[in-house]
Amino acid sequence: MRSDGSRAHRPREHRPGGGGQGRPLLRAVLGLLTAAVVALPFTAAWQYDTLRHAVAEQTAPPDSGDGGAGADAKAAPAGSAPVVLAYHDIGPDDRGRYTVSLERFDAQLRALRDAGYRTLSTREFTDFLRDGRTPGPRTVHLTFDDGAHGLWTHADPVLARYGMKAAAYLITGRVGTHRPYYLSWAEVGQMARSGRWDFQAHTHLSHERAAVDAAGHERSVFTNRRWLADEGRVETSDEYRRRIAADLDRSVHDLVRHDLPRPRLFAYPFSERLDASNLGARDAEALRSMLRERFTATLTNSAARPLPAGPRAAAAGQVQRLEVTRDTTPAGLLRELARWAPVAPRDADRPLSRQADWRTTGDTGQTGPGVLTGASRPADGTDYASADYRPLATADWTDYRLRARVGGLHGTSNSVGITVRAGSEHPVSLSVGRNTASLSTGGTGGPGGPEGAEARRTCRLDPAATHRVTVSVTPRQVRVSIDGEPCTALRAGRWRAAEGAGGFSLSVRNDGPERQWPRFHSLKVG
Repeated sequence: MRSDGSRAHRPREHRPGGGGQGRPLLRAVLGLLTAAVVALPFTAAWQYDTLRHAVAEQTAPPDSGDGGAGADAKAAPAGSAPVVLAYHDIGPDDRGRYTVSLERFDAQLRALRDAGYRTLSTREFTDFLRDGRTPGPRTVHLTFDDGAHGLWTHADPVLARYGMKAAAYLITGRVGTHRPYYLSWAEVGQMARSGRWDFQAHTHLSHERAAVDAAGHERSVFTNRRWLADEGRVETSDEYRRRIAADLDRSVHDLVRHDLPRPRLFAYPFSERLDASNLGARDAEALRSMLRERFTATLTNSAARPLPAGPRAAAAGQVQRLEVTRDTTPAGLLRELARWAPVAPRDADRPLSRQADWRTTGDTGQTGPGVLTGASRPADGTDYASADYRPLATADWTDYRLRARVGGLHGTSNSVGITVRAGSEHPVSLSVGRNTASLSTGGTGGPGGPEGAEARRTCRLDPAATHRVTVSVTPRQVRVSIDGEPCTALRAGRWRAAEGAGGFSLSVRNDGPERQWPRFHSLKVG
């Protein structure tokens, strides 16, 4: 040791495999590891970005066999309005009732083709909503919600096989995420360039459920004000409206930014109805106003009243869709299309004899018009029963006449009812008893409407257990004659004819202890 306390430098001995040569190797290994760690986020980001923009390989359409539609394809009616079909995903796996298998989807489209149906683009469909004209007597508008990856990999080749078109309703904030469940923007571009697809709005990131109250009940955040847990309150009306407006604008912006036409239609998330949300009347109207400002119409699978594509739906700005699920067979699809196809009043032949044409609405535990005709009795404890006649097929009726013969009327304890313009914004109800008849509307009337918000007209009848009733409906008024004599009438308000369009329903009521039910002996429509 030196006198200053430092150690003298001595060259180290060479030891095989020892420090002299090992340190550079170690430094090299550490350098590589460091580089790998540093590069890992960039590699992951590159791989994620590649995946987001990837275009997956498409599957070949399945072998075409028997579509399973049989006679239903030949018997499919030629409707004057398109039916909107609501799909979600197409795929080979059994992920749930909203994923239709590739084989079944192929069979459904084959059944549509064999029955003479043509598919409409969104432009053609919105043109129909505007002017009521379609390119042919049998048309459908195929819609697919959410933008699932199966639309590109599985559905598109089948559409190509049959020369059909469809519209995909994208949750734009999900495109390119959660791969491979959602489409990538590159796949969206490929689909758009094929000419088979167009793309519409299904929110940006509001297709989800979240708590809407302190109890944690979850509903759609699009049609509900959210619960703000950190603040212990529900968001205000202004907060809700700003959030929804921003989401809708971002959705439209995303589609346009990717060189797609501005969307014309909007599909409600989960098809939730506003009457089942926590929005008050003003917020619900504000939401409808925001949608009207941005889109031609909205689509839902769960309308509060029948709104098949047609003048009434166009006036309401909302169209009801026929939902297609994993269990929908080709023959079943054609039968549903027949149920939705519009029917003219002159073609409503002997309606009381056709059980399948009626939808029971009262608590009867039965189907068909039997409880209205006396062929069957209502369930014990029931004092009222009603049934709608083909509510989807008659939604756009504006001019028609009903002639009925009713009987079994006793005192003031029972009566029969006929509601016309059923399902419209302005229904009119007739009640006929032994001694009196009354005609009323619960509609909003409006300026020039029948006596304000609600109107009622009553006429006295010659007491009888049986009466002959005639109800004449036009866009301007509803007139009633009983036993060949004019009874009463109600004038329409200042609204468009389509707002008061609708078919009819029948009802029977028995409030008395005798349990004597009235009945409809006959009914003719013209």
